[in-house]
Amino acid sequence: MLRSPETNYTKSGNFNIAYQVLGDGPPDLVYVGDWGTHVEGQWEQPSFARFLRQLASFSRLITFDQRGTGVSDPLPFGKPPTLEESMDDLSAVLDAVGADQVVLFSQGSGAPMCCLFTAVHPDRVAALMLVNAFARLARAADHPWGIPAAASEKIMAELEDGWGKGGGAEIFAPSRADDEEFQRWFGRYRRLGASPRRAVEGYRVMLETDVRHVLPNITAPTLIMHRIGDRHVLVGHGRDLARRIHDARYIELPGVDHLPWLGDSDLIIEETRSFLSGEPSVLDITRVLSTIMFTDIVKSTELVADLGDKAWRRLLDDHDEMVRRQLARFQGREIEIAGDGFLAAFTGPTRAIHCGAAIRDAASSLKLSVRVGVHTGEVEPRGDRISGIAVHIAARVGALAAPGEVLLTSTVKDLVAGSGFEFIGRGTHQLKGLPGVWQLYAVGP
Repeated sequence: MLRSPETNYTKSGNFNIAYQVLGDGPPDLVYVGDWGTHVEGQWEQPSFARFLRQLASFSRLITFDQRGTGVSDPLPFGKPPTLEESMDDLSAVLDAVGADQVVLFSQGSGAPMCCLFTAVHPDRVAALMLVNAFARLARAADHPWGIPAAASEKIMAELEDGWGKGGGAEIFAPSRADDEEFQRWFGRYRRLGASPRRAVEGYRVMLETDVRHVLPNITAPTLIMHRIGDRHVLVGHGRDLARRIHDARYIELPGVDHLPWLGDSDLIIEETRSFLSGEPSVLDITRVLSTIMFTDIVKSTELVADLGDKAWRRLLDDHDEMVRRQLARFQGREIEIAGDGFLAAFTGPTRAIHCGAAIRDAASSLKLSVRVGVHTGEVEPRGDRISGIAVHIAARVGALAAPGEVLLTSTVKDLVAGSGFEFIGRGTHQLKGLPGVWQLYAVGP
C-alpha cells in the first residue's frame, strides 16, 4: 500500500498550518478543496488518493488545511476564517515549500479565495484551474443559479444535526450515494475536517461571499471545468465564471458528482495535463488588485484658523505619526499624503477596514475627526505610486463619509464575509465623474 505524504507545519501569523507535498514538478500545483479539508483523511479514500497521485505525477502537489480546519490550529467559535486569512495561510505554505509561482487547482468553495489570490498576487500564480466552482453561492436577481435564501436557511438548520453522519453524499457524490463504505468515509472526513458548529459558520460565510467583481482582474491563464449535472454548484456558476474571466478556457463535462475525484475523473486529469503542457503565456502584471484607503481630517481649514500655523503643524505631525503607526500595524503601504490625509494601499480589505477604524479611533484622542473611504479594485503601479479608477472611487467614497466614519463600497463588503464587522447601509450614490451607482456601507462601532 502506498504511504501518504508526511504532514508538516508552518506558521501563518500565530497559527500552525498543516501541509503536505508530493511529487517533484515542475510545476508546483496547489490543490484547494471545498471548505473543511483534512490532509491526512483525504488519503483514506482510494478514489481521492488516486486523483491526488495523478496530479502529482506531472507536478509537485501541495495540499494544506486552512486555519480552523483539519489538523491546522483551531479558531474560536464565531470567528471563521476570512478570505484574507485563508490567503495568508496559502502564502505561508508557499513560502515554506519555496514555491515562487504556482498553479492553483481549486474546487467548489475553495474558488473564491483562489480567485482573489490570483488577482492580488499575479506574480505568484502561473495558472488558475477551477472545477465545479463558484464566485457567489447565494442566489441574486442577476445570479439565478445560486442557492435561494429559503433553501439556504433549510440547509443551515439541518447541517449541524446531520454533520458527519454520511448525509450529503446524494448531493456531493450522487454516483456513490448508495455505497455504505463511501458514506462512512464521507461522514468521517467531514468530522475530521470541521465540527458541526464550525461547518455551519463556514457555510454562512460562503453564502455571504461574492467575488464576481474580482474576476475581470484575473490575468493568469485560466481553465474552468464544470460537470453539467452537479447538484451542489449548478453549471450556471461555471458559465458565469467563464464569462467574467478574460480569455478563460471553459469545458463542460458529463457527470453529476461535485467532487472532481469521483465519476470520470480521468477527464479532469487529462484536461489539466493538456492545459499545463501548453506554451506558457507572458503574464501581464502591470495591473493588480488592491484595496485603497483614503483618509482626510474633517474641517482642517477651520482648525488652522483656530490654532495658528505653528500649533497646527505640531498637531498635523502627531496625526501623521499616528497614521503611519496604524499603517505599519495593519501592513498598509503609504502611497502619498493627499491634502490633510493619506492615500494607502493594502493587499486585503480586512486589514484596510481595521486600519481605517483604528485611525478613526486614534484621531479622537488628538481631538481630531477623520473620514475614511475604502474600495477594492484594479490599480496600475507607477514606481512607488499607483493609478487607476479604483483610486478615484476610494477618493470619492472618502469624500462622502461623515465625520468619524469609515465608508466603503459593496465590493469591499462582499470580500470580508465572516470578518465580524457590522455594516450599516448608506444607500446608493452617484460618484462624481464615475459611471453607475454605488452601494455604500459604513463600518459600525
